[in-house]
Amino acid sequence: MDITPYLEDLEARIDPAVEAQLLQEWRTFSDGRFGGDIFTPRRAAAAPARVEWPTFSVNAAQRDYAIMALQQLAECSRKLEDAGGQLMNVRCNYGTAILPSLFDAELFVMDEELNTLPTNRPLEGGLAAIRKLIARGVPRLDAGLWARVMAMAAYFQELFAPYPKIRRYIRIYHADMQGPMDCCELLWGCALYFDVYDNAALVHALLELLTRTYSAAMHDWQARVPPLDGYEFHWGFLHRGYIMLRDDSAMNFSPAMFDEFIKPYDQRLLDEFGGGAIHFCGRGDHYIASMASIPGLHAIAMSQPEMNDMERIYRHTVDKGIVLIGLQRHAAEAALARGRVLHGRVHCA
Repeated sequence: MDITPYLEDLEARIDPAVEAQLLQEWRTFSDGRFGGDIFTPRRAAAAPARVEWPTFSVNAAQRDYAIMALQQLAECSRKLEDAGGQLMNVRCNYGTAILPSLFDAELFVMDEELNTLPTNRPLEGGLAAIRKLIARGVPRLDAGLWARVMAMAAYFQELFAPYPKIRRYIRIYHADMQGPMDCCELLWGCALYFDVYDNAALVHALLELLTRTYSAAMHDWQARVPPLDGYEFHWGFLHRGYIMLRDDSAMNFSPAMFDEFIKPYDQRLLDEFGGGAIHFCGRGDHYIASMASIPGLHAIAMSQPEMNDMERIYRHTVDKGIVLIGLQRHAAEAALARGRVLHGRVHCA
């Protein structure tokens, strides 16, 4: 598939002055120097598409590098067309099973009509299968979905090479490697929530292996896609540090269990990669004090504010210098309406 017309369309529409200004605004916000209430940047002007961009399903993109590139670049086109305030970025979009696939986890591809990224089935064989993984150690990185991630990254770089504005202003950001506990649950299955009591040492052993594997994969990524100077793009946002961990499984754990099974492994990765951000879905107000105390955590991207005591969230984030990125606007506006000071540390699209 020839995607040259779409690359040429993007290259012609990118205004370096506009993109540089937007990036500077994001840096200012990420550094805690934004002076307003809610950070909602906008491009100075819209840049409508000059060609009709095609649409493809998620499953189609899983099978074809060119289709994935078009799907990701179409989001960049929409940002220019809407004069939105999200930065342009693309990723190797293979879902949550990227690290689990290195351990031979079976992929679970969603039905076409769902148009949703794949995941994986838990390992068969129970605790014996987990022990076998641990005995084998950190897996080779030239297998599973990681091999496809790196091939896709190289494909992006090849595509971008002839286009100086695309190379400079469209960032390839790191794939969804989840976090140690999320990958642990993906491999272990729901029995994990019994085994944190019954087989805690084995859970820690798998978390140790997953942390080392995440580290190896991230070093592999940075060797081929060098990081920006102190910042990372993610979902069109910018945050300080280089990694975005996911702690979706944390909602199911008590604060004490967060401290034992999640925090130490997140801390190691944030230490190793110059800090970063954490995303979580669902409820997190019960462990937010512990999460926010992790050195090197600069930003949190949370979903479902309606499931959280947002005052407690704000006390442990914006009041302590941690920015919230991608927060739903109604939550931030409700806080302002009741006189809550957000310190210029909340971003809403």
